[in-house]
Amino acid sequence: MLSDIEIAHKAKIKPITEIAKKIGIDESSLDLYGPYKAKISMAELIALQSKIGATGFASSFEAGGKACKTSQKDLASHAPTSSSGCGKLILVTAITPTPAGEGKSTVSIGLGDGLSRIGKRSVIAIREPSLGPCFGVKGGACGGGYAQIVPMEDINLHFTGDIHAITSANNLIAALIDNHIHQGNELRIDPATISWKRCMDLNDRSLRNIVIGLGGKVNGIPREDHFLISVASEIMAIICLSRSISELKTRLGNIVIGRNYDGKPVTFGQLKCVGAAAALLKDAVRPNLVQTLEGTPVFAHGGPFANIAHGCNSINATLCALTSSDYTVTEAGFGADLGAEKFFDIKCRIAGLKPSAAVIVATIRALKMHGGVDKSELSKPNTAALSCGFENLLTHIKNVEKYGVPSVVAINKFAADTEEEISLLKELCERNGVSAVLCESWEKGGAGAEDLARAVVKLCDEKSDFHCLYESCLPLENKIECIATRIYRAGKVDIAPSAAKKLKQFTEDGFGNLPVCIAKTQNSISHDPSLICAPKGFTFPIRDVQLCAGAGFVVALAGDIMTMPGLPKMPAALNIDVDDNGVISGLF
Repeated sequence: MLSDIEIAHKAKIKPITEIAKKIGIDESSLDLYGPYKAKISMAELIALQSKIGATGFASSFEAGGKACKTSQKDLASHAPTSSSGCGKLILVTAITPTPAGEGKSTVSIGLGDGLSRIGKRSVIAIREPSLGPCFGVKGGACGGGYAQIVPMEDINLHFTGDIHAITSANNLIAALIDNHIHQGNELRIDPATISWKRCMDLNDRSLRNIVIGLGGKVNGIPREDHFLISVASEIMAIICLSRSISELKTRLGNIVIGRNYDGKPVTFGQLKCVGAAAALLKDAVRPNLVQTLEGTPVFAHGGPFANIAHGCNSINATLCALTSSDYTVTEAGFGADLGAEKFFDIKCRIAGLKPSAAVIVATIRALKMHGGVDKSELSKPNTAALSCGFENLLTHIKNVEKYGVPSVVAINKFAADTEEEISLLKELCERNGVSAVLCESWEKGGAGAEDLARAVVKLCDEKSDFHCLYESCLPLENKIECIATRIYRAGKVDIAPSAAKKLKQFTEDGFGNLPVCIAKTQNSISHDPSLICAPKGFTFPIRDVQLCAGAGFVVALAGDIMTMPGLPKMPAALNIDVDDNGVISGLF
């Protein structure tokens, strides 16, 4: 059996100029990064956005169509006008992940290929991978088997340099803050309140908590500092939520970096260096164009983590896909509790997007794990465990229903799945009002996803009554409670006194209308990774909150979630190598 990277190496990749031509983009509108990947030019990006009025701003896009009085600082209230003439938007989400694997990216890519195979004009909008998981435990993010985006090793590693640019811009801001204090501190920034952290795009637990400025006055003021992984940086979120360089600069200027000695927020814009940071990001804001193994166009752009950030590809990539296709397949991170919730409540709210359908990816293996089966026993048939683990899938089905979006379950097939188990899972889904379709895209590529594609097309013909879970004017504490109780099924929320004090301060400073981005484990619907399947009635703890005024949301940290991951005992880096011809092996 060939590995993912061996399959990718054997593929006959088309020049990216041919892929662009399929969706009406001329070679002159591309900045080429070799023959197989490109960035859309700024002129082309603006032209594509203008097809649905995305360069203008409209009124507030609110839950249930209800308008709220909004703060001038609430960028989330400025949603672009959407036109009914653009393509259908399909979200791919999943059950709670397990070590058995779900294959959400594989299904997303296979679905895009499947839609193309049944004669539909489809484009995929997906995130670009982070080096942290690539060398850590999760691996890359280009799909798998015969449902991949290529060139796989390029995309998984440096790609077009977007994440490097984000890292540099993030750390430039950090350097400018420390220099401002060292050079006299005109803004009277209290060093103890600096909230801006440095970052790097690798897992390194040793950098979570550090001390900087040691060695005397010439080396700065000693203080505690911290590192994030780059994909958790607010800059990554800003890139993914900005449609133009002018909006990028506005969001950069709105970043709150700390407070002055009077307790008032200090923004990066007050340092008067927004242009310098934007200069580093001028190319990173433009979407990247690649392709699947079958030649379906893919906009791969932006990569915020879904457990500690909002977990969606860029608005620009999604808008470009929508204006270039009849069906756009996009993906949110991890399960519907994390990825789909943030896609609906943050990205769709900010961008004015109205998804037509959702696909919920599930595997029989993973559901049996949620039903209590050990990973070593997953190849053995076990309908009792499957029935028990189905409660996890049902929770995610109900979560998507809360947003008014019709859904279908994609059963991502593994070799050990029995006909009895597949039939049972379909029956359980039908009993709960949702269709389940077998997807074999890992083994067969687009041909294995044609039935799923037909089901999605049928679903898109139904009426979507999309709405957000909560209104922007709801107090921050109530937004957290709404998500925790309605999506995570918590019995109550316990907000630490220090976090509650910050939320009160954020509201007083004019940020109360921002949506909430909860950072929690991806391994449970709850905050506790040991609570598998479908826990409910637990107390959901919020230990800290962080303001991301530039991105336009408030982050609430639950449980022991880390914003800088560590490497496992046996990292994926052990398997990665390159030969004298520059051919990489071991990536997955």
